[in-house]
Amino acid sequence: MEFKPILNATDQVPLLLGPCSAESYEQMEQTIQSCLALNPQIIRAGVWKPRTRPGQFQGMGEIALEWLADLQKKFNIPIATEVANPQHVEACLKQGLHTLWIGARTTVNPFYVQEIADALRGEKVSIMVKNPMNPDLALWIGCIERIYKVGVENIAAIHRGFSFYGNSVYRNVPRWQIPIELRRRLPGLQLVGDISHISGSVAHLREIAQIALDLNYDGLMAEIHFDPNTAKSDADQQVTAEYFQANVFSKLIKRRVDSNSIIFNDKLNQLRNDIDQIDHQLIELLSRRMKIAEQLGLEKKENYISIFQPHRWDEIVERLSKYGKENNLSQEFIFSLIEAIHIESIQHQSKMMNLD
Repeated sequence: MEFKPILNATDQVPLLLGPCSAESYEQMEQTIQSCLALNPQIIRAGVWKPRTRPGQFQGMGEIALEWLADLQKKFNIPIATEVANPQHVEACLKQGLHTLWIGARTTVNPFYVQEIADALRGEKVSIMVKNPMNPDLALWIGCIERIYKVGVENIAAIHRGFSFYGNSVYRNVPRWQIPIELRRRLPGLQLVGDISHISGSVAHLREIAQIALDLNYDGLMAEIHFDPNTAKSDADQQVTAEYFQANVFSKLIKRRVDSNSIIFNDKLNQLRNDIDQIDHQLIELLSRRMKIAEQLGLEKKENYISIFQPHRWDEIVERLSKYGKENNLSQEFIFSLIEAIHIESIQHQSKMMNLD
């Protein structure tokens, strides 16, 4: 797939700014006006809001499209909104809104995505695809492929984090490895970091934005409201344009991808060689571990013992979590690593236990 860019590459980080929801014409006008000093390339605003629970503000609907269309002309800047079905697409195109995004709750369902794709066939549009709510890279790629196959080439991906069960400082855990892998598989696809939905609060906006820039994201999306205290949805994660400028945007460091410094590159290559050697050692150690796991499998087979012993698994998790913490490794990383090794070990043991 050969994608065309939605965002223009400039010295300034491309920004997509605007409120969570379009609540009134005046609210949109004042918010856009306040954003202009930040020179956003696209204004964002939700018209239909798919809420987790009923009874919450669900957007103003089609009347808001008229506001967005008028303000798009007034300020001469593209305004993007979310679409979740063919009727949304038709209503947006009718109003001259040609920059759209597919939300996380829609990306998870290939049936919905295909219906939207069919509605986009033959249209000149720019489509941004948010990651699905669950950490499923195949679903994300599948959604992008469906849109591309109907003739849409102006496509970008939006990383808004993933749902989880448990405790986290973020609203949606980033799982940075997934968007990184997306870019590897789909080179040329622009990637936008939705820092508001990952953060879920004002406290982590700058942190998430800087990580996104350090990972060479092509742009940042942030929820801006001229008066967040009166916002009808997601008030906790919206900020004023003035706050965003002073506390987030002005403090970001845009780093280069490469350097011409011979000294720097020599040092970088030396460190990378050290990492490569350690990586090879890790693979060799894991291979040795799996050979031992196969021996365990044979012993369990001969003694009619099941593969999985819960008490042993609990002991491994507790011991290695503690050891990882002592070595400055995050609990999330340690558990993911242990779990991956455990699954592979079970497969090796199972292979031996099922030998004739």
